[in-house]
Amino acid sequence: VYDINRVHAHLPDIVGSARAVYTDLPGSLKSKSAFTRYFYGGSDAKPEGFAKILKDSKVQPLRPTMNEVRMFKSEAEIRNMRRAGQASGRVYTEAMRQHFDTEKHMWNYLEYGFRTQGCDGSAYVPVVAGGRHALSIHYVRNDDTLKDGDLVLVDAGGEYGGYITDITRTWPVNGKFSDPQRDLYETILKVQRSCVALCREDADVTLDKLHKIAENGLRQGLAQIGFDMSGKALETLFPHHLGHYIGLDVHDSPGYPRTGRLRAGQCITIEPLVFNCRFYHIVC
Repeated sequence: VYDINRVHAHLPDIVGSARAVYTDLPGSLKSKSAFTRYFYGGSDAKPEGFAKILKDSKVQPLRPTMNEVRMFKSEAEIRNMRRAGQASGRVYTEAMRQHFDTEKHMWNYLEYGFRTQGCDGSAYVPVVAGGRHALSIHYVRNDDTLKDGDLVLVDAGGEYGGYITDITRTWPVNGKFSDPQRDLYETILKVQRSCVALCREDADVTLDKLHKIAENGLRQGLAQIGFDMSGKALETLFPHHLGHYIGLDVHDSPGYPRTGRLRAGQCITIEPLVFNCRFYHIVC
């Protein structure tokens, strides 16, 4: 451990003694901080700071290595995720039993619930979207009223020990589905369950393959309840990918391909979407 103001004096010896240096620096970042400029400064033509120290070293990209490490969770990591998921699930269940007049009121209830259930707090800024607001992906204003007869979509979760929960559920504001709402809900729930059932190593699937399975299931299910699925209807109704990896971050291991076969120890979300009905599920 050294004085941070002496980093330029100590790093050359440390880096020079290494067989290889794993880093994604230097890069481009505008900052007024001298410390940040030291690591990001210079150019290919005229390296400065950290880049100058690295010029005679064997440099390997760091992100692919870190992604591999983060993709496969230990039993201890999975226990943290399960604890966060169980606590968050209890808060959701209680929220469904309550009546809220505003999105903000529900947001505050969730935040309080995550902490009282043992989480460190919210894993991210939640989505609490009543009615048409649920049509906006990543709606986070959470400041409108909740109306009788509408559905409310909640995308939230607690964090425990640095590990993230990402759960979305949709339910009726007044506690009772209308017949069309129930038909749509059950159609999407069926697709979600079929995809979750395939989240095991011996199923030999990838996230991309699961996405195709979800597309086929939604196309058939929506047609059966009266949707016109001609043309690009499914792209409009289901505008994003089925799932993503999860762990220390909501979208964990950025850049890790969705084309790799799912293996034991990985954790993903399963989130089919149609209009304002979404479901997330953490699967290990």
